Amino acid sequence: MKRKALITGITGQDGSYLAELLLEKDYEVHGIVRRVALEDPEHRMHRISHILDDIELHSASLESYPSLLNAVGAVRPNECYHLAAQSFVSYSFEDAFSTFNTNINGTHFMLESIRENAPGCRFYFAGSSEMFGKVRQVPQTEETQFYPRSPYGITKVVGFDLTRNYRDAYNIHGSTGILFNHESPRRGYEFVTRKITRHVARIKLGLADEVRLGNLDAKRDWGHAREYVRAMWLMLQREQPDDFVIATGKTWSVREFVARAFGHVGLDWEKYVKIDDQFYRPAEVELLVGDASRAREELGWDYGVSFGELVCEMVDNDMALLEKQSEGALE
Repeated sequence: MKRKALITGITGQDGSYLAELLLEKDYEVHGIVRRVALEDPEHRMHRISHILDDIELHSASLESYPSLLNAVGAVRPNECYHLAAQSFVSYSFEDAFSTFNTNINGTHFMLESIRENAPGCRFYFAGSSEMFGKVRQVPQTEETQFYPRSPYGITKVVGFDLTRNYRDAYNIHGSTGILFNHESPRRGYEFVTRKITRHVARIKLGLADEVRLGNLDAKRDWGHAREYVRAMWLMLQREQPDDFVIATGKTWSVREFVARAFGHVGLDWEKYVKIDDQFYRPAEVELLVGDASRAREELGWDYGVSFGELVCEMVDNDMALLEKQSEGALE
């Protein structure tokens, strides 16, 4: 009998890669989506359009406990991956109230739905390196103290504590992946990496002449999302739940990302990048780099995509998308 997995955020970058991985492993894959996505699948489900016939979607909202309770009851999954969240850090400063409501209540509602309708289900919570914020040690490990510097980071710390509490109090098999920045061609356009690669492609094709960015000196540990979802799955295969840092252990500045992306298409980035104060955060996180030693030793997780390969894959994808759109416009 096939194992059943339920994914919140299945239409996002991580959710789409995870759904593919689970299908490859012969899971019965279910996803929770908002009703608006079902009404506009062309735009809101483009990342999973190629697997829609192989998965089952359920309409629910992170802001509605009854809808999530019903979805969990209908599926009764063996594994639940809670990836859905308001995950754009800058927006969390603009609307902290909705970020708190969606991310904190949504996680609480999912955990309670599991406890009520699928107590044997193994639960994964998507943590974030933003939980470390103003870092207390470099690199960051599972033992590093949290000091979030954004409403988004705060909600992830609360979600971490909620998951641990359900593990301790109700014996829920709950694990948190403290994932450092992970990118891919499926990254949303609002995130700085995809903003950069999209603009590089537009500038190269003569569709734009500049890109406006904020802090070029901020440093991040950037990995490929496709590699990180394997770690999520590995966590839920353990007999004992636990929390793991998932990272490459290497750090690069936004400036280096920009230089690599422009250099890939033979352009000098300094001619096209403009610094704009509006893209600075009210409280900046300057350096994040993780130590994934425990994940390598206890999960058997490994990572094999270089920073340069990741950047070039994203640029090439955006070039191909724009060229395809241009060809379609000419037909």
